[in-house]
Amino acid sequence: MVRRSAGLLPFRRTADGVEVLLGHMGGPLWARKEQGAWTVLKGEHGDEEEPQAAAEREFVEETGLPVPPGERLALGTVRQRGGKEVTAWAVEADVDVDAAVSGTFTMVWPPRSRTVRTFPEIDRFRWWPLAEARGVVVGAQAELLDRLEAAAVGRPPDGEPG
Repeated sequence: MVRRSAGLLPFRRTADGVEVLLGHMGGPLWARKEQGAWTVLKGEHGDEEEPQAAAEREFVEETGLPVPPGERLALGTVRQRGGKEVTAWAVEADVDVDAAVSGTFTMVWPPRSRTVRTFPEIDRFRWWPLAEARGVVVGAQAELLDRLEAAAVGRPPDGEPG
């Protein structure tokens, strides 16, 4: 059975270009990693849930913030190295990363200790310029950034005439 995730990728335009909001994966396995440790805000869903609805639900769960309003730009699906399929939508929005608070998960840590600890799903949120984001995002998700760049270039910001 293929595992499926859906995510929402907020982006904004600055004087220096397009920036994307990514989350740094939480927990001890990612604590000292940067490259490949940042992700689109996403989560798993079953066949009974529409992927876009799952993407919006997961955004709220992973940030504690309301879903940003605005047109959804379909970025399609990529397959990560472990086989998980990730479908994402971009939305032009200036999300306040300082107000974001992630959900949590539990795991035994340290291994074989029988001590169950709680960790944030996302331990940091950050706006990244697209070029820099490609160097830190989970490998397969760089394709989503490429698709966003291709779709957003030359497109006026939401609310401005084209």
